Amino acid sequence: MKLLFLLLHSVWLIASTLHLSASSNPARLNPLIATDSASSSIAGFMFNSLVKYDESGQKIIGDLAESYRFITPTLIEFKLRRGVKWHDGRAFSADDVLFTYELIKSPKTVTPYASDFRVIKNVRVIDAYTVHVTYEKPYFKALEVWMMGIVPRHVLAHEKDIMSSAFNTRPIGTGPYILKQLEFSKQIVLVANPNYFEHKPKIERIVFHVISDPMTRFLMLKSGQIDVDALEPMQYERQLDKGFKQNFATLELPSHSYTYLGFNLRLKKFQDPRVREALSLAIDRQKLIDILFMKHGHVCTGPFLPGSKGFNDTVKAPKQNLARAKELLRAAGYDAAHPLQFEIATSNSNAIRPYAAEILQRQFLDVGVKVTLRVMEWQAFLNTVVAPRKFDTVLLGWSLSLTPDPYALWHSDSDVPGGFNLVGYHSKTTDRLIEKMEGSTDPEKTAAFQRQIFERIVGDNPYLFLVIPNEINVYSRRITGIKPTINGIWEDYIDWEKK
Repeated sequence: MKLLFLLLHSVWLIASTLHLSASSNPARLNPLIATDSASSSIAGFMFNSLVKYDESGQKIIGDLAESYRFITPTLIEFKLRRGVKWHDGRAFSADDVLFTYELIKSPKTVTPYASDFRVIKNVRVIDAYTVHVTYEKPYFKALEVWMMGIVPRHVLAHEKDIMSSAFNTRPIGTGPYILKQLEFSKQIVLVANPNYFEHKPKIERIVFHVISDPMTRFLMLKSGQIDVDALEPMQYERQLDKGFKQNFATLELPSHSYTYLGFNLRLKKFQDPRVREALSLAIDRQKLIDILFMKHGHVCTGPFLPGSKGFNDTVKAPKQNLARAKELLRAAGYDAAHPLQFEIATSNSNAIRPYAAEILQRQFLDVGVKVTLRVMEWQAFLNTVVAPRKFDTVLLGWSLSLTPDPYALWHSDSDVPGGFNLVGYHSKTTDRLIEKMEGSTDPEKTAAFQRQIFERIVGDNPYLFLVIPNEINVYSRRITGIKPTINGIWEDYIDWEKK
């Protein structure tokens, strides 16, 4: 009988564990400073925000806030949920909301997310469960900025350096899962929060396997050691057998992201607009999609995605024109004797980008441009290339929210340490358009400004916008309760069960 109990107990543990993968170690599991994809995705299981999008992606609903209302166009009242507990058992309250705001605005907190809060005049605690937020002016993202994870005052109030705090690897949140184990380059284990305010998640544990090699991740997925993952197009088209398709379901959607080649505009050679235009005309973007994505994607034409109100469909992707590209390079002073030379830096955490860099290298050579490649592990790439801005060009991607704010990426003031204006783009015209857009509360006027911003940025070529890849999600058929939506599969994951 004892042996039977142990066997049943072991089966239950396996069945209640969700196995996921991470391509790199998380840098900081603190939502205020989690800027890499591993950190932000894992932290998302452990923290809550005041508000979130509903499953349609169109309506904003409460999360830690039970309700909200605009008292005036510049004043929001949030009524907070009662009975919410931090992972250490302490009660969540309005003081935590105020503290989170003060921490993210602190000059000691180096984070690009601080720019989202710049329009806030003050945050006031009315009582333990009521918060008033006053804005300096009407702001089109007044609610969306509160989709930032809230952190605990009682844990961090006396922390001298949030950037190096132990909290970043031993976080305490209010979310449905609690960090149990963190082994760098091995695995991160989360366990279900028994006191989660909605209800305890039905899956007991989530294990993130840290696997930098894409082929190893794919083999673990095929063997059933990973339950949910994303496939590369080549894998989906040519490397799956009938057994895999019987065991895994698929959901393919356009991703909320794009891939780009960004110029370091602090360098003299990229300050010449003729050079940037020439390089844009040297690229056959459709070939990137055909070869690398096997048609599972679309050409990216600018900084906002199709389907969003700010998308400008009058702006078309440049067609490859080698003759014009060579002409522009000659006008800029480059020829066979004195060719333009630069490096493309990227990371191997994304399986496709190194190959994309090779294709770009070849296409640029067709117009006489000599390119070298540097492919790095993600953390090394982030810490030694991206953060200190030590690059010629970077091949990267951005994931965008449903209401993207161009300020963080494109305003001159975002060209600061820790900011998202990585390439050093400065344009007084674009800055003015962004500032006008942010002061608008009329959705149609906001969209009109966004379309102007779209056209202006594309015309300036600070990035070469390349591809909007499709996201090919696969998940084990042993998991029940998954509700695919336009935003993916993660809606209501606390109700998932695993057979």
